Amino acid sequence: MPFIAVYITHESIEAANNLTDALIEEKAIACANQLPIESAYWWQGAVHRESEIVTLVKSRAENWNYLQKRITELHPYEVPCIVRFDVCANRAYEEWIHEVTNPFPTPG
Repeated sequence: MPFIAVYITHESIEAANNLTDALIEEKAIACANQLPIESAYWWQGAVHRESEIVTLVKSRAENWNYLQKRITELHPYEVPCIVRFDVCANRAYEEWIHEVTNPFPTPG
């Protein structure tokens, strides 16, 4: 019963909490881990360096399209980082993810 982990960057812990709380409450994700990072990137013709928060959220693989759409709607960045990883874990953890999340149809 594999699942997905989705890597998302945020401008602050508040922004990360707002997004992940919304996704947990609607049962689109089972949980989220949050980590502080330092990012370097090219944006609007220059190199930028910023402190950010990364969330790694876990959900059913079938929720990928819904998550991309919903994260884009909720995220304050013009171009949010939304990266999917297909993962496997111990059976009890995989079962828990499927028990606490709802399947979301592919948005039309």
